[in-house]
Amino acid sequence: MINVHDILETIRMIQDECLDIRTITMGVSLLDCIDSDIDKACTKVYDKITKRAENLVKVGEDIEKEYGIPIINKRLSVTPIAIVSAACSESPVKFALAMEKAAKTCGVNLIGGYSALVQKGFSAGDERLIESIPEALASTSCVCSSVNVGSTKTGINLDACGMMGRIVKKSAELTVGDQCFGAAKLVVFCNAVEDNPFMAGAFHGVGEPDCIINVGVSGPGVVRSALRKYPDADITEISDIIKKTSYKITRVGQLVGVTASERLGVPFGIVDLSLAPTPAVGDSVAYILEEIGLEKCGACGTTAALALLNDAVKKGGVMACSRIGGLSGAFIPVSEDAGMIAAAECGALAIEKLEAMTAVCSVGLDMICIPGDTTEDVISAIIADEAAIGMVNSKTTAVRIIPAIGMKEGDVLNWGGLFGKGPVMRVNTYSPSKFISRGGQIPAPLHSLKN
Repeated sequence: MINVHDILETIRMIQDECLDIRTITMGVSLLDCIDSDIDKACTKVYDKITKRAENLVKVGEDIEKEYGIPIINKRLSVTPIAIVSAACSESPVKFALAMEKAAKTCGVNLIGGYSALVQKGFSAGDERLIESIPEALASTSCVCSSVNVGSTKTGINLDACGMMGRIVKKSAELTVGDQCFGAAKLVVFCNAVEDNPFMAGAFHGVGEPDCIINVGVSGPGVVRSALRKYPDADITEISDIIKKTSYKITRVGQLVGVTASERLGVPFGIVDLSLAPTPAVGDSVAYILEEIGLEKCGACGTTAALALLNDAVKKGGVMACSRIGGLSGAFIPVSEDAGMIAAAECGALAIEKLEAMTAVCSVGLDMICIPGDTTEDVISAIIADEAAIGMVNSKTTAVRIIPAIGMKEGDVLNWGGLFGKGPVMRVNTYSPSKFISRGGQIPAPLHSLKN
């Protein structure tokens, strides 16, 4: 039973501690839109999305008003377009334009799913879609893209890693007038999940229902505030505090997800427990780690503290919700986290340390700006390194890095809003070209043979 204390506590978390629902994301299957005529297929895509999501924004706004819970984003994800466009011989960019038009008609913030799954090789339409990503992202403002290049079961497609280094660089070059924003809408995954509500990596997996609602919560400020009340707690007590706080945050996500599902007449999918930070003061995963006892995020001990946080968030949240999914843990996007930005600017946080941290958190090297003259092969190798961490650890990892064209270490890209600003970070420039040029498939690890 909900008592007065619980209600007042939730109000305080919303008003003073940056608690919000980061996104309600509607996933829509486009498998029934496949057609060899690309114009007919795009018309079907537009009609299907706008029919399914016509009330998504209104329902989200109604829930905000009724419960007083901020829902920052209303988003859409669709079946990977490489699958939908495989029957067509023309450029898939037309699908991106149809997605953009549908997203604007529905009034959503972003739409994900301009994606390809190539962890074991390229099927019909995959290479064509990947080659079109830079143009698609430069031609649209709402469309997000992702490519899955590896998995624990299949290993890593090194040819795809090599290709994606070039695609990331070109995406930045084509949007240089917009702070290289195209690359900020592109994620390269290993072990991508089918029910991720967060952008830019969301797509609607082929194993999902025709339409579904997934929720992403956010509460780093709430966790930090809870820890601040116990300055002398030992590390076991710290874990318990985070678990209890995560439970409360997730209950809010469950309420919003179930309510939205009922009003939209579509199944409720999952709540993603990931602590999604923002550039707002106090709403930072880095500040949680510093509250635990680090002078600065990036100091020795950061990886251990992040492992504790990630584990406690999952343990607390799993009891609070009927279905947990997505990525679930703690995000460390540099440009979107005020504490990460500060740590990177003062030199406490380097890419190598971030890579180590990704072994124990939700995703990977996320929203990191690198010098504009970084070579395509170095970007490909960064992708391969992150994919290896995901493959060996049976977890999702990703790379979303932005080559800051014309900029060098210490300069800043600034997008504002939730995307924040990113200090350009140093990259190891010793060449991995021969390794990347070998191509082929990095074999799956032995523990992939679990059957």
